[in-house]
Amino acid sequence: QVRLVESGGGLVQAGGSVRLSCAASGSTFSINAMAWYRQAPGKQRELVARLGSASKTTYADSAKGRFTISRAGNTVYLHMNSLQPEETAVYYCNAGATAVYWGNATRESNYWGRGTQVTVSS
Repeated sequence: QVRLVESGGGLVQAGGSVRLSCAASGSTFSINAMAWYRQAPGKQRELVARLGSASKTTYADSAKGRFTISRAGNTVYLHMNSLQPEETAVYYCNAGATAVYWGNATRESNYWGRGTQVTVSS
């Protein structure tokens, strides 16, 4: 099992910046990718940024040039600049993990944190 705990959310003015943190614990050795998603009121959860193997990064079009995903040890960060009110949402940390069993059988799993609220005021 992998446990993910987000932190760093809060209230920020439009144009401001926030750094979110996601601390992973448990079977962290099995993690092969981590990502940040967000879900605004009345909307579907969407991918914001992903950090895969070999430090490969993927960003939503709206996040490119403003957001940066990074990792240090078992913690992944999301640096967000020039925030806009429409980006008010609960931000969730996600981890993809692979477990290896007898005969080299594998099982892919996804884990989610409980989320951290980011509110951008105008």
